[in-house]
Amino acid sequence: MTNMRVIPDAAAYGQAVEDAVKAAAAYYAGGDSALDDDAYDRLLREIAVYEEAHPEQVLPESPSGKVAGGAAVGDVPHTVAMLSLDNVFSAEQFASWTASVERRIGRPVTAWSVEPKLDGLAIAARYRDGRLTQLITRGDGTAGEDVSHGIGIIEGLPQQLAEPLTLEVRGEVLMTTAQFEQANTVRTEHGGDPFANPRSAAAGSLRAKDRAYTVAMTFFGYGMLPLADTPDALAERLRSAPHSELMHRVGELGVHTADATDVPGRTVPTPAEVQNRIEEIAGLRAALPFGIDGIVIKADLAADQQEAGFGSRAPRWAIAYKLPAVEKITTLIAVEWNVGRTGVIAPRAELAPVEIDGSTVSYATLHNPADITRRDLRLGDQVMVYKAGDIIPRIEAPVAHLRTGNEQPITFPETCPQCGSGIDTSEQRWRCERGRNCHLVAALTYAAGRDQLDIEGLGASRVVQLVEGGLVSDIADLFTLTAEQLLALERMGSTSTDNLLTAIEQAKTQPLNRVLCALGVRGTGRSMSRRIARHFATMDAIRGADADAMQQVEGIGSEKAPVIVAELTELADVIDKLVSAGVNMTEPGATPPAADGEGQDEPATTAGPLDGMTVVVTGAMTGQLESLSRNQMNELIERAGGKSSSSVSKRTSLVVAGEGAGSKRAKAEDLGVTLTTPDDFATLVADLLP
Repeated sequence: MTNMRVIPDAAAYGQAVEDAVKAAAAYYAGGDSALDDDAYDRLLREIAVYEEAHPEQVLPESPSGKVAGGAAVGDVPHTVAMLSLDNVFSAEQFASWTASVERRIGRPVTAWSVEPKLDGLAIAARYRDGRLTQLITRGDGTAGEDVSHGIGIIEGLPQQLAEPLTLEVRGEVLMTTAQFEQANTVRTEHGGDPFANPRSAAAGSLRAKDRAYTVAMTFFGYGMLPLADTPDALAERLRSAPHSELMHRVGELGVHTADATDVPGRTVPTPAEVQNRIEEIAGLRAALPFGIDGIVIKADLAADQQEAGFGSRAPRWAIAYKLPAVEKITTLIAVEWNVGRTGVIAPRAELAPVEIDGSTVSYATLHNPADITRRDLRLGDQVMVYKAGDIIPRIEAPVAHLRTGNEQPITFPETCPQCGSGIDTSEQRWRCERGRNCHLVAALTYAAGRDQLDIEGLGASRVVQLVEGGLVSDIADLFTLTAEQLLALERMGSTSTDNLLTAIEQAKTQPLNRVLCALGVRGTGRSMSRRIARHFATMDAIRGADADAMQQVEGIGSEKAPVIVAELTELADVIDKLVSAGVNMTEPGATPPAADGEGQDEPATTAGPLDGMTVVVTGAMTGQLESLSRNQMNELIERAGGKSSSSVSKRTSLVVAGEGAGSKRAKAEDLGVTLTTPDDFATLVADLLP
């Protein structure tokens, strides 16, 4: 733990206990708290250190040694106590803990189970004859709250097991990132304040009985045990089986577990290998579609667990290795308004600097004005800020109950901050009325980039010359430039002119997905442009698609589809000019969808050597693939009938591992995913190589 303070005296200790009790009560009552996880954990450690030094001053209301800090309540008794876990925060603390476990049992632990620690609400799901009959929260560990009204609305928690067994599955209910965003949309549409974070959103939503709406949540099982009426033979198997076998059995019964995710549980023999697995999971954290706040390590064998025993609050054979916090509370100081290359006006939050996940965060994304209004953000608000890995920090929500009354409304711009023109506010993302012309230099520089038209020699400074000289007003004008026009520009000789014109001529042969990406259609990027091009095969088919047809492309929903269709209509004149200039408007290896619309639910592609495969590329390519950018590799995969992906999972068919391939290669090996070298992959797709 970092930034721990020393509690100086009894008065400060009493205040610390009061703060911790209030924070726990707020969280367990309504799913919200004035303290983020990191601050709460730090406060508990400070209290524990003071109490260890002053045992005669320990207050009865202290959260130390109590499940849920003593704040949670419930009236449904647990068959077996549902305890919390103690925490460690470093490799040194973990090594000390494992040594203490092995001293307690008098020998090395036989095997360790290592799993991600899901950031949600612990519940017990009781099944009788295979049917889900009751859901109970952890509560105070001995009794919990009945939340059976949640049966049927939690993904991954089936109402009927695959076999008619009587038992209890324990696990965590949480919201994925996508579920959290949708939950906040639904909640604010019904007049509520946004949830502060996914954890509090799941906790509050599972307890809510009388809401006019429901929100999606997901269950992850982490344990299984008998009930009082479980048949003796089954009860004995549940009590004596290794934890890893139980979790495999939970999955077989149809309950969702971490084994179905990108970070499955694993059993290893030594603490050193546990530490290696901890580092692997921590490295995957940023790319996960759900939150984890640590890693859970357990003695795998039931015999080891029984010998290690239990404390009053936590088992002595399991520990939570907490990772650095990825969310903190800080102050919203100001809002900046920036204009992108397509004319979109994007707000950015300036924050009181706060340390998150090892870096200082001073700015965060705010998406759009509608998002600011929906979240009811105000200058001076205390806000929950989220950051994971290299992802741009974002504001999740204001902590409304911390408002003082001095907060001020955020002022929206009345004219474009870039050029002073009017603003089109007809959509959630506001846009300068001049559109791409507001930031023409940025738009053209992007279009000429390596992963778009790849026009070598057309960098930002050259684009500025073309724009200021009145030679180009859109992307299509690049293809009508003449040698005379270029030679008239400063620092343009005959050689550089010839080279640029040659590069522009070569750009005419780029595949359709590159042209589409270069147009900068809102709602698309490199991968989405590839999907659209592969689905429709020709620009004519793309332009002829309505919103319903556009939604047939993977990843395009009901909100994005009409925006893309409208953008293509707006770009009609530019596209016509590109066609007239001889720019390619077809996608290699793809065929247009049927005229009657049948078959549009699948990309219109011909079979290739990677047909139906999901392929991940990692490391540096060599040999015939050495000159290809990652975008070009993804294009190659899709022309061969495959689907490119950036992350390895059980659904991955093939990993192309080049020089320096690291964690993705290791994960592929762990999951049994097929690995291939760049040379072998080049042979596989030889007919499609440039």
